[in-house]
Amino acid sequence: MTTALQEPSEDKYLHGYSEEEQNRLYKQARFMENKIYADIDLSMVTNLLEVGCGVGAQSEILLRRYPQLFLTGIDYSDKQISKARKFLSTVLCATDRYELQQGNAMDMDFPSQSKFDGAFLCWVLEHIPEPSRVLSEVRRVLRPGSPIVVTEVLNSSFFVEPYSPNVLQYWMRFNDLQYDMKGDPFVGAKLGNLLQSVGYQRIETKPKTYHLDNRNPAKRAEMIGFWTELLLSGLPQLLEAGYVGEDLAEKVKEEMHIVAKNPNAVFFYTFMQATAYTS
Repeated sequence: MTTALQEPSEDKYLHGYSEEEQNRLYKQARFMENKIYADIDLSMVTNLLEVGCGVGAQSEILLRRYPQLFLTGIDYSDKQISKARKFLSTVLCATDRYELQQGNAMDMDFPSQSKFDGAFLCWVLEHIPEPSRVLSEVRRVLRPGSPIVVTEVLNSSFFVEPYSPNVLQYWMRFNDLQYDMKGDPFVGAKLGNLLQSVGYQRIETKPKTYHLDNRNPAKRAEMIGFWTELLLSGLPQLLEAGYVGEDLAEKVKEEMHIVAKNPNAVFFYTFMQATAYTS
């Protein structure tokens, strides 16, 4: 791959690669599984390419939900691939059904229109400098008529009640850092344009929303706890880069604690999911 493609770097992942962060990714995948997969149908896919497979959190779900699949996962990080191999080796339903390799999604080694008849990306494009190049490269290696499913963030949609100004300030600094690392925390809203620009057809986009209030207090409490972990997962990088100070971080913890204890708390977040076909 040429340097003009802005090759990704392991040190440019906002959440880091600690064991704590890797374990958080497994928890996140399980927590959001039903919402993410509610409208996905990969029952006709036999050779799936998972781009940005990370620690294998989504890989396990895909192999469990779709027993006909053979999954090939690629990720730029050797650390994540190593963790994924270790994890999937313990998953009974995954035995002999996957292959993982380190690779650059903007310049994959696979031949054009190779064995893959489907592709899956989840929380990947937000971290990549040129998402259209990734989508174009995926289209190149897919067979004609193959589906692609892309799930991505739309971080401007986040809201909590009671009003938490320090949380919102921190969240915008979180997003600013991701932008400055050449990611895109709002890429979910752009999926339709991105897919169309590189030649995909039959494109559909769907907002997937968490709106949790007094109607579901247990789920609301779980989400607030999960989101607090997500916010703090970027804290070491935010502190190191000078985007926030310790004082703001402490205020965020205090405000999220207040939200968690408030009997009328509200949590709102929308992410985006797109499906499309190579022809």
